[in-house]
Amino acid sequence: MTILGWILIIALFAVGLAGAVYPILPGALAIYLAFFVYGWFFSFEPFGVWFWIIQTLIVAVLFIADYVVGAWGVKKFGGSRSSIIGSTIGLIIGPFVIPAFGLIIGPFLGAFIGELIVGSSPAKAAKVSVGSILGLFSSTVVKIVLQIIMVVLFFIWVVRF
Repeated sequence: MTILGWILIIALFAVGLAGAVYPILPGALAIYLAFFVYGWFFSFEPFGVWFWIIQTLIVAVLFIADYVVGAWGVKKFGGSRSSIIGSTIGLIIGPFVIPAFGLIIGPFLGAFIGELIVGSSPAKAAKVSVGSILGLFSSTVVKIVLQIIMVVLFFIWVVRF
């Protein structure tokens, strides 16, 4: 049972970290679930109140950062609300329509179309679309860093006890 427990925990960590790059995967929630798997297979004893408070705050920051940082990229380049919505829709639909490159092309096209809908010039729409991609990359970096911190804190807490 010990091996099965660790396989599930490591698999959930891998899914979580992959979710930072591929938004369809549950990301931080998979990492959070790994903590419960550890508790069910081994013990919840290493995890005190502070562990759960810190990890829950990180998950909350991850969810907020996911949307705020992406929208920041669009806004920073002069985008409208329509381009933010378009970029978000493109981020969700893009990977399904164009599996290999949809993660980048989807938000780019979504922001571009959203900006054209509100009457912006194609040049401005292209500029805003670049901002959506920069926001996506920035958001991904933030998510990867925070999720790695979650995993490292897990191991610190487990080894400490």
